[in-house]
Amino acid sequence: MIETTLSRRGLIAAAGLGAAALAGCSRQSPPPSDGSSGVLKFSIVAPESASSLESFWRPIIVDMEKATGLRIEPYIGANYTALVEAMRFKQTHFGWFTNLSGLEAIRRANGEVFARTFDPNGDDGYNSVILVPASSKTTLEDILRCDRTLNFGIGDAKSTSGTLAPKTFLFSPKGIDVQTCFKTLKSANHNTNLVGVANGVLDAATGNTTSLRLQRERDVERAAKGEPTLGDKVRVVWTSPRLPEDPIVWRKDLDPAIKEKLRQFFLTYAQGEGPEAERQRGLLAKLSIGGFKPADDNHLLRVREMEATENVLESQRGGDPKRIADARKALDGVKAEEAALQARTGQSVDAN
Repeated sequence: MIETTLSRRGLIAAAGLGAAALAGCSRQSPPPSDGSSGVLKFSIVAPESASSLESFWRPIIVDMEKATGLRIEPYIGANYTALVEAMRFKQTHFGWFTNLSGLEAIRRANGEVFARTFDPNGDDGYNSVILVPASSKTTLEDILRCDRTLNFGIGDAKSTSGTLAPKTFLFSPKGIDVQTCFKTLKSANHNTNLVGVANGVLDAATGNTTSLRLQRERDVERAAKGEPTLGDKVRVVWTSPRLPEDPIVWRKDLDPAIKEKLRQFFLTYAQGEGPEAERQRGLLAKLSIGGFKPADDNHLLRVREMEATENVLESQRGGDPKRIADARKALDGVKAEEAALQARTGQSVDAN
């Protein structure tokens, strides 16, 4: 459930080490895309800093290597587009994506969803939010006034909760173009946006419930050490409808035997009872992940509907009849797929 201060969702990576990792990989010959070399590249969204992200994932990757007998190397991207491009050019074999970037991996990088995360607190989903400084009097009405007086932070272009959700559910239905609404519009990851709001650098910014909850959990530890806290310096003025959890995507041409090893690892990790399962759950909890469930490309239908809805609203602002008709046709097509899935399985898209 991507976009945590180390959450998977809606989050762009810090540059630094992540960018260097990408640059280094681009100069090397990529390993075989089917994984036949026994060395797999696992791409990771980096919402905070590459070094802290790797420290959280490292013990999980060690467990993955032990369980699968494969060598797993982390691949930390500079942003969501970089992760899609890495899979497209066969520099990675599988990865943890946000919903929108995962959709791009399906479309452009021969990707396929095989699992998805679920939340450790039992909420099988999360929400996009808009934050303002707790000490300010800024309201949602102030934000929607669009008088170009506010400094606003938005997410990466491929962030589900940082960009797509607020545009689809809040701004576009009101005919608002975020590009012309604010004094300044800055694109960053959730952690950077939260810090900007907490410190008064930004008047408002997008985020999500997972990153905010994790920040407040970390604040308990920070307060005990006498360190400054951040979560109590922001407040929520808008919350989106529920968003689906994040997908785990692999390349379709990955060797079937390797796919099965990875599938078994993800679907059994942190499950069951006993000290080992508790240890594994503790590792995942630092990433706001409770575990993994089986999934396929239908997991992204809800996000495809959001994307198609946003395209309709955007085309209506532009006023081009053909573009409006095309956008509506695309949206109708996604809704037809959703209806067919529900008729076939009895399962709503939100439950997928």
